[in-house]
Amino acid sequence: MTKRDLYEVLGVSKNASSDEIKAAYRKMALKYHPDRNPDNKEAEEKFKEAAYAYEVLSDEQKKRQYDQFGHEGVGAGGYHGHQGQSMNMDDIFESFGDIFGSMFGGGGQKKKAGKTGPAAQRGHDLAKDLEITLKESYLGTKKDISYYHFAECETCSGSGAKTGTKAERCATCKGNGQVQYQQGFFVFTQNCNTCGGKGYTIPSPCSSCNGQSRVQKYEKFTVTIPQGIADGTDLRVAKKGDAGVYGGASGDLFIKIKVKPDKKFKRVGNDLVCTLSLTYPQLVFGCQIEMTSIDDTKETLKIPKGCPVGEKIIVAGKGFHDVRGTFRGNLVVITECQIPRKLNAQAKELLMNYAQVVEAAEESGSSILGFFKKFLG
Repeated sequence: MTKRDLYEVLGVSKNASSDEIKAAYRKMALKYHPDRNPDNKEAEEKFKEAAYAYEVLSDEQKKRQYDQFGHEGVGAGGYHGHQGQSMNMDDIFESFGDIFGSMFGGGGQKKKAGKTGPAAQRGHDLAKDLEITLKESYLGTKKDISYYHFAECETCSGSGAKTGTKAERCATCKGNGQVQYQQGFFVFTQNCNTCGGKGYTIPSPCSSCNGQSRVQKYEKFTVTIPQGIADGTDLRVAKKGDAGVYGGASGDLFIKIKVKPDKKFKRVGNDLVCTLSLTYPQLVFGCQIEMTSIDDTKETLKIPKGCPVGEKIIVAGKGFHDVRGTFRGNLVVITECQIPRKLNAQAKELLMNYAQVVEAAEESGSSILGFFKKFLG
């Protein structure tokens, strides 16, 4: 089988630094790690391939030999022939335990001989979307969350074993999780068939969880949504994810907030923004007008004389709360002119008289009356 270039495996150039090589390997390991791809042989092969590439390229001497002679310069020519044996997962974990420990909380460490029970593993984090209104994000609210997740088995308290019994070291592999056998001159290593590579067995599994230490459960609880929360924010609810395996810590639940658009108001930063339609006389003469804000409170606005269309009327401190501090945005009201679609005869006459008066007042002649003549005939 043609062996892939090790630089190509990690996706780096031949002049990549050791930090770049390590970073590329970490990315590959995270993607193809067996814990994230259970029973996926293709992912396991890619994981081994990346591990072998990192083993060679992170060692200066091996790297020089590989650069000069290729695969033949570093021994048997790849992870499939590493030291005359098939490279197994424990070889990788033992060689790169520090890397896996930092990425998976120690989940990549080599199994210890004499293991008598399962190692505790942290449960997975879960994610859920929650849709709220703009008003709810402004005021804050409480919402019921319902979902399925893994919970610790109450029957066995997360041990996986029937009451009065416990896990035992696998008699076949003596707790190593792997066995060796010889065929001719070659020695092969493979996962123990008795324990499935775990290093232990549960002779009397719990009847409720079938030895898995946890069961699927439907849960419902109420979560508090703080004032001022923005669209796209992730709320972390500690220990509401999947329960850990065999006594491990529970994961967290991340709730992504989706804020529905509002017909009247919108959010700009921490400001609450809306438009207000006024008549032409209100804009010209100025006025005081009462409007209802998003929280149903009444706000009295003072419109100045000669107020232009598009003017921003600011009501300080009436916007969104900043969830990270005490700051609060403003209510911003943008003026619009309300143009009537239909006029009765008296309104038309008054409006034409207004146009004539305005034109007469213009020193150099105005196009206002001409404008009306053009459209009104």
